[in-house]
Amino acid sequence: EAATQAARQADSEARETLQERETALNRLDAEIQALAKLLERPTGDLWPPLIDAVTVSPGYEAALGAALGEDLEVPADDSAPVHWQKLPPFRDARPLPAGATALSEVVEAPPVLARALSQVGVVESEAAGARLQPDLGPGQRLVTRGGALWRWDGYVASAGAPTAAAQRLEQRNRLAELRAEREQAAPPVEAAKTALAEAREESEARVAAERATRERQRSCFAALDRARAEAGRLAAKRAAAEQKLSSLVESAERLEGEVAEAESALAAAEADRAALPDLAAAQARVQELRGTLAERRAALTAAEAELQRLARESEARRERLLAIGREATSWRRRVEEAERYQAELAERRDRLEAELAGLAERPGEIAARRAALVEEIETAEAARKEAADALATGEAAQGETDRALRVAEQELGQARELMVRAEGAVEQAEQALSGLAERVGERLGCRLDALLELAEQAPDQELPGRAEIESKVQRLLREREAIGPVNLRAEAEAQEIGERIDGLNAEREDLIAAIGRLRQAIASLNREGRERLLAAFELVNKHFGVLFERLFGGGRAHLTLTESDDPLDAGLEIMAQPPGKKLQVLSLLSGGEQTLTAIALLFAVFLTNPAPVCVLDEVDAPLDDANVDRFCSLVEELAHSLSTRFLVITHHRLTMARMDRLFGVTMAERGISQLVSVDLEGAAALRETA
Repeated sequence: EAATQAARQADSEARETLQERETALNRLDAEIQALAKLLERPTGDLWPPLIDAVTVSPGYEAALGAALGEDLEVPADDSAPVHWQKLPPFRDARPLPAGATALSEVVEAPPVLARALSQVGVVESEAAGARLQPDLGPGQRLVTRGGALWRWDGYVASAGAPTAAAQRLEQRNRLAELRAEREQAAPPVEAAKTALAEAREESEARVAAERATRERQRSCFAALDRARAEAGRLAAKRAAAEQKLSSLVESAERLEGEVAEAESALAAAEADRAALPDLAAAQARVQELRGTLAERRAALTAAEAELQRLARESEARRERLLAIGREATSWRRRVEEAERYQAELAERRDRLEAELAGLAERPGEIAARRAALVEEIETAEAARKEAADALATGEAAQGETDRALRVAEQELGQARELMVRAEGAVEQAEQALSGLAERVGERLGCRLDALLELAEQAPDQELPGRAEIESKVQRLLREREAIGPVNLRAEAEAQEIGERIDGLNAEREDLIAAIGRLRQAIASLNREGRERLLAAFELVNKHFGVLFERLFGGGRAHLTLTESDDPLDAGLEIMAQPPGKKLQVLSLLSGGEQTLTAIALLFAVFLTNPAPVCVLDEVDAPLDDANVDRFCSLVEELAHSLSTRFLVITHHRLTMARMDRLFGVTMAERGISQLVSVDLEGAAALRETA
């Protein structure tokens, strides 16, 4: 039994070890899967960005992101509209300032980045960067590991929030580290599985050995019962022999007494015979007396013999009665012991039969349970596959829809642009038509619809060719020139029109410059917006992970940007892993888990940008008592650390018991409501003073 217990303990320890290692391995797999999904590029991308081909040493991600930034998102394919082009190394490249290390020494990148990386130096501190900036040549830059930037043209950027490129490089390095950790964690899991199999085999062997030992124990108990019966029989036989020996010893002692008495009587008789005076008479008398004595002695001997026989028989009967009594007592005791032992055997037999019956049903139960579990596993696996297929189909459809949406938006933008252009052309045509009508009215003194009549042209008649009209116009112009100038202000008007054209061109140049400045401002705002959004996202994500672990008593959670690499266009996904569960999205959690996760996210945003007042309306309704207690403890801690007033609307007794002050509405009389308030903090203070 001790060996079986030890084997079962070893089996349990091996199972716990395997579970711990598998949990750690599953945690690594979940993080690897999340990072791989985050780093995965959309399918059908014709020009993959250059950042996917860049490998940077850990710790230098922010430096590379600050040096090149969004330029790493540009591909190296010559067919792309915007791309990196491979150029030969500089012929007379100016060396970096002393104290700066080339960024190319810690970055493995395609040859197209050789020129750019060779002109970027890494310094140890911001003071060194500021000191070495005047020594930079054209095109050279200095960066720190924290992300500060100094350019040759005087541009300076302090170390702040990491850029999207730096975050992607850090995520790729983290993914490589996790994969290396997984390769190291996989062999211990296999070893734990082997140890568990060996411990399980040892446990089964110990159970079989215990079963065989119990069989041998039952055989030994049966042999012991037979030996006890034989010992009882031999004890009875020994008691009878001892009783017989005791009676023989008593007979020998009695005979020794009789011999002594006879010897004393013989001595007395010899003395009496010596004292007799007449020997003959005495002899005669002796002969007579001897005959009489012989007769009496014979009678005495017969009487004594009879007495002894009766005494022996009486003693034998008495001893026999005592032996019978002792034997009867012994038999009664043995009967009681036999009955008690028989009852114990019957109880053990019933217990063993019940145990055998239970064990006989156990394989069937285990088989049925195993079959049910296998069926459930198959059903769950099929459902998982269906869900995975549906998810993949949905993601593919979503991707197609997103692409179609982008194409439609582009087409819509182009159509709107064409419409604006067409409207402008129509407006210009209308203006030209109105100008032409004015000119016709000024020169010919008629409207446009009267031109055909003036030209002696029928409406249904086909117009003459352009060459004929132009020759006619030229002829008329010559005729008009022959007439001489008519408008004396033509030159002045032409000069005014030229000045207007020059003004319009200047305004056009100003508009183009303003559009460029506006686009540059938009790009700067987008870049600053990305940096601020990423900084706020990291801070909220950090608070969210801490608060999630605090509310759930363990587990982990994080926020993930999805659907786009640009933080401004990306969506937000909440990934949560409560204790004892796998990492999954928020929609797959239960109602209470979703509530706790939402509370953690709400308070994470609140910690990032606190406010003087926070109103919580029935947030504890889906929670059980334990989670309500954690929620109230977190609210108290935030209220004391942030100096924020929390207004909690609730019907839960535990939440009301943890508040400082209660406000409620009661209806003392039908139709009459009354506001009631209770200062629990003041009541507690009053109770302590009392």
